[in-house]
Amino acid sequence: MTPLDPFRDGIWLKREDEHQLGAFKWRGALATLEARTPDVVVTASTGNHGAATAWAARRAGARAIVFVPEEASAAKIALIEAQGAELRRAGVDMDEAKAAAKELADREGWFFFEDGAEPAQFDGYAAIGDELLDQLTEPPGSVVVPVGNGALAIGVFRAIAARAPSTERVAVSAAGAPAMLESWLAGRPTDSSRSMTFADGLAVRVAIPLAVAELNPLVQRFELVTERELARAVGAYAEVGIRAEGAAAAPLAVALRETLPRPVVLIVTGRNIDDGLWRRAVETPDSFAA
Repeated sequence: MTPLDPFRDGIWLKREDEHQLGAFKWRGALATLEARTPDVVVTASTGNHGAATAWAARRAGARAIVFVPEEASAAKIALIEAQGAELRRAGVDMDEAKAAAKELADREGWFFFEDGAEPAQFDGYAAIGDELLDQLTEPPGSVVVPVGNGALAIGVFRAIAARAPSTERVAVSAAGAPAMLESWLAGRPTDSSRSMTFADGLAVRVAIPLAVAELNPLVQRFELVTERELARAVGAYAEVGIRAEGAAAAPLAVALRETLPRPVVLIVTGRNIDDGLWRRAVETPDSFAA
């Protein structure tokens, strides 16, 4: 666990960005492929999940095919290709890429790895919650987790609920991609009409029923943050030497805006962000929509 800096007393960081892939997704991908043992795995991703799937597939001796949206992050595409996956572009967003990936997997009889719909992922991510509790001398007042499809929060919050029930479990999504918040409020999967955010790890438009069913009872508080708040949080991390992508900055955006029970633990989910986008967020955060 890492303190944010001496001037923000009571904020601790769980650094999932320090893995060789630069993000937390390897935990869920490795657990899933170990459980499924496929010869071929097909998935869709905005980047980090695809790289993690390819990384895990190499270790499992499987062939990995990763679909990405047409405008996916260049940095994340390079990471996917570096792990040996077959890359295919399809669709304007994550959910259209997912539909194309599923169609191929169904046609060929291959394993379709839907990020957020594999129970083994939740177990892999629960280790993050266990680790942060093991590293603190007492339970935190709150833990803030970014929510894209919800798998990370399910795993982390399961561990927190079981071992530290007094800790407030706070979820955060982008205001431009509110599908999971809307599903939480409705008590059922609710697809959104939009997923417009530079935090591509949060850009979910179609909620996954299993993820909603598992996540909803675990979340005690759900926040949305604007693009400008995300950019300012990316800049705040840069000030202390941390390169954070948009989704990773979302918990800090909440902590900078809201009063949360201390100490607060923020999950820093990844560092894989295109250079130009990172510089814009750091240098001109007010150029993003409020």
